[in-house]
Amino acid sequence: MSSKDEVRAFLMSRRANITPSQTDLQDFGGQRRVPGLRRSEVAMLAGVSLDYYTRLERGNLRGVSEHVLNALANALQLNELEREYLFGLARTATAPTAARTAQKKPVVRESVQRILDSMSVPAVVWNRQHDLVASNLMGRALYSPQFESDSPNLARFIFLDPRAKDYYVDWPLARQMTAAMLRMEAGRDPLNAELTALIGELSTRSPEFRSNWAERDVHEHRTGRKLFRHPVVGVVDVTYDVFEMPGEKGLWIGIYSVEEGSESAEKFALLASWAATNDQVAAQRLAPPSSGHPNRNQTPAQNQTLTAKSSRSTGEQ
Repeated sequence: MSSKDEVRAFLMSRRANITPSQTDLQDFGGQRRVPGLRRSEVAMLAGVSLDYYTRLERGNLRGVSEHVLNALANALQLNELEREYLFGLARTATAPTAARTAQKKPVVRESVQRILDSMSVPAVVWNRQHDLVASNLMGRALYSPQFESDSPNLARFIFLDPRAKDYYVDWPLARQMTAAMLRMEAGRDPLNAELTALIGELSTRSPEFRSNWAERDVHEHRTGRKLFRHPVVGVVDVTYDVFEMPGEKGLWIGIYSVEEGSESAEKFALLASWAATNDQVAAQRLAPPSSGHPNRNQTPAQNQTLTAKSSRSTGEQ
């Protein structure tokens, strides 16, 4: 979708969400042919002419002043994130046309990874297109279904993996929030080729994504509550807090905690035990065999050969 089409669709959707009773306008009753406000009513509330507002709603935000954008945001009763998104659309309209660029692969600093590893609660790092780029042991355990992929991505899991319907207790809300977050990031970084490709892929493969995307909502995770139905420990009720990573634009750290003494705290303890066991088993599988000792990952014949070689080596010394 072009920038002008996005402006038009966004303004029309926000206009449709407001009724005259929610404003200072007098409602004379009667049948209304449009949901929400008429263009003329938005123009009146924003203090601009009908012709000028019609131009804006047709997608032409080039040269629009900050004063007019603020008046328009107030008239449409935009929240903080919707206002930021509108201003982002205006900046895109004013900026010279540029080619979409591939983003460099995100790398989490070693110092940040050490901090993640020192945490006893789940922590993960994601980028604008919701790739999981780093985590600690508990983070990998909490998101174990997602980390089964070679390239774990939260959005692809939510919309394309059938297990998501069970993993997210409120799957419709998870879908809605994810689509709204992708729209927010697309507004912030319209030339991000990977993000554009992801949105295109989800639009093609997921009817649920197409439906949620058409709602034109924008959202940003900051803090809140989530309910996961984990395949090992069952339903866990967590509080999440999200922090933008200092010095790494476009990366966020999500931290998940539970109330002390709650049933979810008991399940977190079980999850930690399960994660530690799996991590130990994985380490043993990856560890090179020690000389002269049987290895559990080798066949008996291979172990006998290793023992014989070790004996000959000892005799030669």
